[in-house]
Amino acid sequence: MVGVSVRSAEYDQRFRDAAFAWLRARGETPVVTRAELAGFVFGGERVPLVDPNRGIRRPAGLRGAVSIMTTYSPSDASAPYEDVPGEDGFLRYKYRGTDSGQADNRAVRESMELRLPMIWFYGIGPGTYLATFPVYAVAEEADRHQFLVSADVPVDLTETTAGSAIEREYRRMHAYQRVHQPVFRARVMRAYDQRCAMCSLRHVSLLDAAHILRDRHPQGIAAVSNGMALCKIHHAAYDQNILGIRPDLVVQVRNDILEEFDGPMLRHGLQEMAGVRLTTPRARSEKPDHHAVEERYEEFLAASR
Repeated sequence: MVGVSVRSAEYDQRFRDAAFAWLRARGETPVVTRAELAGFVFGGERVPLVDPNRGIRRPAGLRGAVSIMTTYSPSDASAPYEDVPGEDGFLRYKYRGTDSGQADNRAVRESMELRLPMIWFYGIGPGTYLATFPVYAVAEEADRHQFLVSADVPVDLTETTAGSAIEREYRRMHAYQRVHQPVFRARVMRAYDQRCAMCSLRHVSLLDAAHILRDRHPQGIAAVSNGMALCKIHHAAYDQNILGIRPDLVVQVRNDILEEFDGPMLRHGLQEMAGVRLTTPRARSEKPDHHAVEERYEEFLAASR
């Protein structure tokens, strides 16, 4: 790129500001394709925001990495969980390889040392990413070949446990809200084609990514196979065990609800769901996990007695 061989702070800031503005224009939780990211234009020239073959991107002219990437995996067993914050409230991002001096790792380290904001692209489907920004590399765990990443603001750390228990809990909850929950929602919405698995409602603003095994359950992981796209009324009814899902993926309505008399919402929204078979993702790996559905159905039966 002509004229930007000197990595000035002014150029760097303009580039990052332009990239952030481009992503913000796509919504509060921007979902972008690899092709769109490869076509980003700055200063009249195409400057991709992702690398074709690597997870860390440092365009010419920048003083450090502008983006890091978590690749989508359809397999729960191999799915990356960097979006889950640790007990200290920080996310983890693995080195490229194990050599801390490798060029891409040096790029992230330079962003860390200069407190430069980055974008984290989380794979939510093949070639599709949810952009989370700004995020900051704040420390390294060299023995584990990874960086600590803040989903909030850059901080000075000498130990990964720095800060009070209140500060750590704040960081953890903030990371869940900014990263963990949006990534789970985006993956579930894509898998379910943005429609309620029970009633097929397609108004995305009225849809939730519901857990099968609850978030607080030891196996309540944020994987698509432990989730369903449900409209808000069916999500609430499922959480309250008004509706249950049998292991054969057919909806069951609690008997006392079936016997009630009320308005059209009760009749059409709840009672008529009895016997409906869930619409599930096409990919086998993304369909509801049988053991999770079975365990949650036992909870529904217990609540129905």
